[in-house]
Amino acid sequence: METNMEGQHSNQGEMLHLVGLQKGMSHSRLLFRYGTWFSAFLKSPGALQGGTPAFYKYCVALRLVYQELNGKFRDAVISLAEKCLKREKDRVSHYLHSSSVTKLLEKVLHELLAVYATQSLEKLHSGCHALLRDDKVEDLSRMYRLFSKIPRGLDPVANIFKQHVTAEGTALVKQAEDGARNKKVFVRKVIELHDKYLAYVNNCFQNSTLFHKALKEAFELFCNKGVTGSSSTELLATFCDDILKKGGSEKFSDDAIEEMLEKHEKADNRSHLQVVKLLAYISDKDLFAELYRKKLARRLLFDNSANDEHERSVLRKLKQQYGGQFTSKMERMVTDLTLARENQASFEKYLSNNPIANPGIDLTVTALTTGFWPSYKSFDLNLPAEMVRRVEVFKVFYQTKTKHRKLTWLYSLGTCNINGNFEQKTIELVVTTYQASALLLFNASDRLSYQEIMTQLNLSDDDVVRQLLHSLTCAKYKILNKEPSTKTIFPTDVFEFNSKFTDKMRRIKIPLPPVDEKKKIIEDVDKDRRYAIDASIVRIMKSHKVLAHQQLVVECVQQLGRIFKPDVKAIKKRIEDLISREYLERDKDDPNFYKYLA
Repeated sequence: METNMEGQHSNQGEMLHLVGLQKGMSHSRLLFRYGTWFSAFLKSPGALQGGTPAFYKYCVALRLVYQELNGKFRDAVISLAEKCLKREKDRVSHYLHSSSVTKLLEKVLHELLAVYATQSLEKLHSGCHALLRDDKVEDLSRMYRLFSKIPRGLDPVANIFKQHVTAEGTALVKQAEDGARNKKVFVRKVIELHDKYLAYVNNCFQNSTLFHKALKEAFELFCNKGVTGSSSTELLATFCDDILKKGGSEKFSDDAIEEMLEKHEKADNRSHLQVVKLLAYISDKDLFAELYRKKLARRLLFDNSANDEHERSVLRKLKQQYGGQFTSKMERMVTDLTLARENQASFEKYLSNNPIANPGIDLTVTALTTGFWPSYKSFDLNLPAEMVRRVEVFKVFYQTKTKHRKLTWLYSLGTCNINGNFEQKTIELVVTTYQASALLLFNASDRLSYQEIMTQLNLSDDDVVRQLLHSLTCAKYKILNKEPSTKTIFPTDVFEFNSKFTDKMRRIKIPLPPVDEKKKIIEDVDKDRRYAIDASIVRIMKSHKVLAHQQLVVECVQQLGRIFKPDVKAIKKRIEDLISREYLERDKDDPNFYKYLA
């Protein structure tokens, strides 16, 4: 037997005689005699003189030393194992009974792989880390096939895979912290990283659930880290906005956007959005939903969506992944805007049929349902006479459609196109309703003080007045001059129309300074979380009637964990609030238990 292991040939008849098998022996007797001999053979001691285990232990040790000296440690165990397995299968077919093959191969794999698994996998320059670093796809596939044959053999491979992906993701986070440009491309690079290693899982690792779990845990580790004052949640929402709006900073062709939004996964035969895949690894999904909703609202209201079908595609995938409640308001926004456009078309038809009512300037009104859209801060405004008549005409028209709805005008979201008649040429100015109202005051007055503008516009908020006047006097386009000529707006300032203003463009847009809504969004999300925790606690207690504190906390975290990770302290605070509102009470005998009050 040892002669054959060393590559020399043995006679099949001699082997059968050695085992003690004789022609004509009954099948049951043959298997019994063979099984007794084969068990002894596998357990026999010695080096080359012993059985298969001892022989391969000697071979692999010798091969490892040789390969280490020659700098080729990477293939030592894998290539040896593949060759030895093939030889043993051939040997069984020639000299042994077919019942031997399973036990024999288990022994070979144990000596060749299990004994040296940690040593071979964790080698810095030639182990599994190196295969992943150097993108050795074929070698990774060979490694997976071999280590999957030994009990728990894939656990260390999956662990190294997780460590490697985590390290690469953490490196991307660090790169993003080093510069604004890197921060902008962070999400795109994370998507590319995910594509790369998901392909490894599906192909090299044969779609193994163990490696899917390792990939998920790795991405969860670095996807929830902050990046220079921004969370990954914010960056992901901003990335979506950039690829879905007109003129976004992320420049993609329609085909590229479609590819990014619609990538097919063969594993479950469903189409998923890349951003939805990444969202699965982020804990604050409710914060993403609110950020995304705010940005979606702006794209819709200002007609800034690059492609309506892409917008609907994102919502479909989010709904499939996280349920109808997650996207209900967003979907209603899209539907509501469609109805508003139909309403505007009806208004234009109404004007064409009533030429007397037409005031001579164009007005587009987007009539929306309050509950579906984000809340917006808006103030009463004395509109210029040119606008007032048009608004009144729309009110009359709207009353013919419905008499049970009240119109609330959000001037903070309005835009106006007005002509500025400057000395050199006339320039069309695209401004907000507030800015337009302030500029039109100068048709009747050459000079106006800060207080006069504030009074005539009926604006009581100093911040709003200061921002709109700053945008017209101190920003890129100085439509108004002010005294004194400083960069800051004061209540004592005086303003006049800058007739000498000019620009090479015949149409310019004058934006207001951007408003940081992050604080307000986080406050709204925290408020919604309190309601969600309350509802979860009540559902759980209604089901159990009596429940221990720790069990209640665990079930609450499990229920809400799909959308956000509730803080244990927050859950405890909500429990106390529900007790004060008599939804629950503590057990009189054991204060660690709660009772549900119907």
